[in-house]
Amino acid sequence: MSPFKRYLAEEVAHDHADGLIPRREALRRLGLLGLGLPAASALLAACGAPAPSGPAAPPATTATATEPGTGTGAQPTPTAAPVGPSPLPAENITFPGPEGAALKGAWAPAEKAKGAVLVIHENRGLNDHTRSVAGRLAASGYSALAPDLLSRAGGTDSFSDTAQATAKLGEITPAQFTADLKASLTELQNRAKGRKLGMAGFCFGGGMTWLLLSSSEPRLSAAVPFYGPLPANADMSGSTAAVLGIYAEQDQRVNATRDAAKAALEKAGLTHEIATFAGAGHAFFNDTGQRYNPTAAAEAWERLIAWFDRYLG
Repeated sequence: MSPFKRYLAEEVAHDHADGLIPRREALRRLGLLGLGLPAASALLAACGAPAPSGPAAPPATTATATEPGTGTGAQPTPTAAPVGPSPLPAENITFPGPEGAALKGAWAPAEKAKGAVLVIHENRGLNDHTRSVAGRLAASGYSALAPDLLSRAGGTDSFSDTAQATAKLGEITPAQFTADLKASLTELQNRAKGRKLGMAGFCFGGGMTWLLLSSSEPRLSAAVPFYGPLPANADMSGSTAAVLGIYAEQDQRVNATRDAAKAALEKAGLTHEIATFAGAGHAFFNDTGQRYNPTAAAEAWERLIAWFDRYLG
């Protein structure tokens, strides 16, 4: 199993351990990621999930999630007001990708752009929450492009089941992700001529941000990965970006790579800060999720904008 696919599987296991999805739905999602029942049960146990009280149920063939916004075709349900300004509109666009591929995304132009930012979605693909983040960045003076990393599979909207979208992300190679991210950065550069370029990503998207930082990409001036997994043997020596790493105190799984991220940044000689938010858990910035922490999210937003003001503005 690839590191990114394992990360996606562990996210499912931790969602179940935290009581966000029932065991049957966790097994279904792990099955979509290629884990058989013995391997899936072992992973759930390793991540602290409670043991089943009766005979193990086979994975469901249709969505049975009870978590708001995670069943077949469901969209996240807002739990609290998002932080930051009211978002500017984000329009759906298509732009050239590598090897003749057509990539999709959401483009939110600022009225008077100070810089431009690539916004990378979580593991459910490009949804309204990510579009809102792009729109809030635009309202804060940063034109934003949120690419859909499922574009080559028809785009996020072609999946009626968000778990299937997650599973498809698990099949994509780091090389394809890197190529699509670089093409997205080129599109952003073309749309925001003369502006410095930045990047922000959340959960899976935070991992994608670390991936691009480790791919000898010289065009990024600033990056803010939110609680994203660090690729193995990350080497950021080809980057010149100023990096603000966002972590959550209660996110032990991702925090296990925090020291390695700091070491890689130091080895590359990059300007950086590591911020860990007390009392917050994984995905604390997502206002449509059950782990949303408005206090931590508001502070993180202020830190993000201040970082971009300093290195992009």
